[in-house]
Amino acid sequence: MKIYADNAATTKMSRTAIEAMLPYLDEIYGNPSSLYSDGQRAKEAIEAAREEIAKVINADPREIIFTSGGSEADNQAILSAAAIGRKSGKLHIISTSIEHHAVLHTLKKLEKEGFQITLLPAHENGIVRTHELEAAIREDTCLVTVMTANNEIGTIQPIREIGEICRKHKIPFHTDAVQAMGHIKVDVVGDNIDMLSASAHKFHGPKGVGFLYVKKGIRPSSLIEGGAQERGRRAGTENVAGIVAMAAALKESVDHMESSAAKLTSIRDRLIEGLSKIPHSALNGDREKRLPSNVSFCFEGIEGEALLLLLDDKGIAASSGSACTSGSLDPSHVLLAIGRVHDVAHGSLRLTPGEDTTDEEVEYIIRSVKEVVDYLRGFSPVWRDLSSGKIKHIL
Repeated sequence: MKIYADNAATTKMSRTAIEAMLPYLDEIYGNPSSLYSDGQRAKEAIEAAREEIAKVINADPREIIFTSGGSEADNQAILSAAAIGRKSGKLHIISTSIEHHAVLHTLKKLEKEGFQITLLPAHENGIVRTHELEAAIREDTCLVTVMTANNEIGTIQPIREIGEICRKHKIPFHTDAVQAMGHIKVDVVGDNIDMLSASAHKFHGPKGVGFLYVKKGIRPSSLIEGGAQERGRRAGTENVAGIVAMAAALKESVDHMESSAAKLTSIRDRLIEGLSKIPHSALNGDREKRLPSNVSFCFEGIEGEALLLLLDDKGIAASSGSACTSGSLDPSHVLLAIGRVHDVAHGSLRLTPGEDTTDEEVEYIIRSVKEVVDYLRGFSPVWRDLSSGKIKHIL
């Protein structure tokens, strides 16, 4: 049996997205900056995609900038706000300790350039407290950037309330919505969002394409110079096929969001219930305020890498956290931020099933994880010390 349960890392392209992009790989391959008809047909396809994406998030099409993905969009949003802040002497940015590294590393870069960064705690349930965010705001705060949903533990932040606070204090609000887009409702007007990042391959679109929403009135800095594409906000010949496929995938995901969320929530809850029966295990993040498909657990007395490899032997593709940090020997910064100690954080597992996951596969995953955890604990010296009482259990 082969089961793919790592949709938070990337999703399989939908047939709808593939079919939408094919004409722009073969028949309509003109450069959209060209004046002849083939180029203009490509340009029209880009603008139609821009309108479709803007409609989904309740934006104006002119507020959508196409990028290579979520990381570029995060960088452009944060660096743009920092550049605007610097001009008025505002050098303070508020974020959280559980952001994606595309955000955290950009903030670290700005810190070296003189900015002061406040990282809010996410607490044990993985959710930021709005009163702590408001208390952190200063006269020189130029940006608040808080992700909509976490890529590792799936917790959903109170984005609308955060946006209201930022609007009250007249501070730009950016959200990394890479994990949320296509899976939960996002409304940039209703949620008081000024900038938003998204990536197509998280909602059954192609890799290497994403978008940044920038509210009218904010002038984004260009990270890539060399041309007038995207109204001068992002140089380089557009990925026409990718952009078209992204719009098709996003529309399809949103059209089926309610039914997909219901099915995924049922799968998620069954996995949580089954894995919770494994002794000395713990769900990471809030039980209810989490993405429909995210199941994140820690198991005491084992190593996550070994768990993943043995699950792979059983045909299950899973993750210990973010795909962007795979291969790292350090425990997840997200798990440490919500209070997991190093030894426990090392024994983590993230399962993100898809809409096509069957009941049989859910039962197989639960059974396989239990078997592998028991097997690994069988020859773990740490587990031996825990079982004998030499050291105390944490979970």
